[in-house]
Amino acid sequence: MRTKNSIINISVGLGNQLIITLLSFFSRTIFIHTLGLEYLGVNGLFTNILAMLSLAEAGIGSSIVYNLYKPVAENDKEKIRMLMKLYKKAYLYIALFVSVLGLAVMPFLSLFVKDANVDNIHLIYLVFLINTVAPYLYLYKNSFLNVTQKGYIITGIYSISSILSTCLKIVILYFTQNYILYLFIDSFITISNSMILSRIVDKMYPYLKEKVTTKLDAITKNNIIKNVKAIILQNVGNYFIFGTSNIMISTFVSIAAVGLYSNYNMLIEICRTFINQIFNNIYHSVGNLVAKESKEKIYSVYKVTMFLNFWLYSFCAIFMYVIIEPFITLWIGKQFIMEKMVLIVLMVTFYERGMRNSVSTVKTTAGIFHEDRYAPLVQAVINLGFSIWLVQVMGLSGVFIGALISAVLVPFWTTPYFVYKKIFQKPLWHYYGTYAYYTAIGVGTCLATSLLCQWFSADTVMMLVVKVILCLMVPNVIYLALFYKTEEFKYLFGIVEGLIKNVLRKVKRVPSPDISSGSS
Repeated sequence: MRTKNSIINISVGLGNQLIITLLSFFSRTIFIHTLGLEYLGVNGLFTNILAMLSLAEAGIGSSIVYNLYKPVAENDKEKIRMLMKLYKKAYLYIALFVSVLGLAVMPFLSLFVKDANVDNIHLIYLVFLINTVAPYLYLYKNSFLNVTQKGYIITGIYSISSILSTCLKIVILYFTQNYILYLFIDSFITISNSMILSRIVDKMYPYLKEKVTTKLDAITKNNIIKNVKAIILQNVGNYFIFGTSNIMISTFVSIAAVGLYSNYNMLIEICRTFINQIFNNIYHSVGNLVAKESKEKIYSVYKVTMFLNFWLYSFCAIFMYVIIEPFITLWIGKQFIMEKMVLIVLMVTFYERGMRNSVSTVKTTAGIFHEDRYAPLVQAVINLGFSIWLVQVMGLSGVFIGALISAVLVPFWTTPYFVYKKIFQKPLWHYYGTYAYYTAIGVGTCLATSLLCQWFSADTVMMLVVKVILCLMVPNVIYLALFYKTEEFKYLFGIVEGLIKNVLRKVKRVPSPDISSGSS
């Protein structure tokens, strides 16, 4: 059942992402040509600022969701209701706090916006704030769907609304060039999504609306409080690691540079989101696995996810390294290309962060929050120190080099240490040996793919297509040749083979029309 639910969630998620990706390119093209780089930069900057305000949520959601895995697995409805009541109350307070904090930031917006010529900057920020706060009122129900492995419902709703929203925004930009109206449409769709999902959860799980007659036991409550404190420290650190790049670029470089980076970041996030459609659904299956299975079973599944993690992240990093620059040149022009060093650092960072996915998933679903609570804060201090120094010495690339240095010095070591010590109880060299082996293969594959693609100058759409085909084929053929005999590959191939057979069986059951009855 875990595998079936994960595959349904993944399939729906990937289909949704493909449609939204195609629309987002069209939307971004019109956005750049109608509003320009400065509005694009403001979009990225306000997203970063409001992510900082959302730190008020830090820890509460993750801790309560972790505590929901076991009662959901055991169908303990009373405990589920108690946790969901606590979850709802917590988010009401968070929504109020973020609203007040967000309004307090408004008078200081000019400190972050450097050399920008954007009208109605405070109204734009206010709409961003509404979009941040409104979903908190319903978020606890969305999380419950994910815990019960019904995330495909959320994906389905967001698919429809994203398509509708993107189409409406494209029309607004093309005919009116009105950024405020563009944002209001986004706000309306966001709030509508949350309300619809809330109604769906009420109908699917009516027992959640029943009155809670007992209080949470002291052990669960103390565990939540301990984990919340730890996750708050982690999320505050994570924000200063991942959430401040646009603010630093805007402050030390320019708002237009934020716009340039945002195009690269959009392409990177599209790849990350495609991969996350797989791993976010596996995440909740692993949570169910950790709650019920032995450490040997958990470890065997983890090895498969790490192998899949490597294949997907290294392939995407190689693909983007070769394709991003020629794609942007043909898409919106050579003037939107950043220096090569920025691309290299972004790809290395994408791979390093992605390769931690599988071990981080085990860590989080096993409830390891307290032990490394200070690690993200240490990483944040290193990141800010190096980034602020390097951006002034090296320019734009310095921001991203600082982030990479901090990642290699802290979570690269701490995350696997706690998982291998507390969950797997295995020597840490198992992890780094596998990591080094995979990375060496990834680097070699990248060099081979890049050298081969250099024979083709992607100055036309047709030549770009040739490069894309090469990037799709070369890494996957190399990986297939190297890994087809491994247990991890056989496990994944068995799942795919089983799915294909299942589909074929269903196709055979469908009766074919009797064409003879219609003949004379």
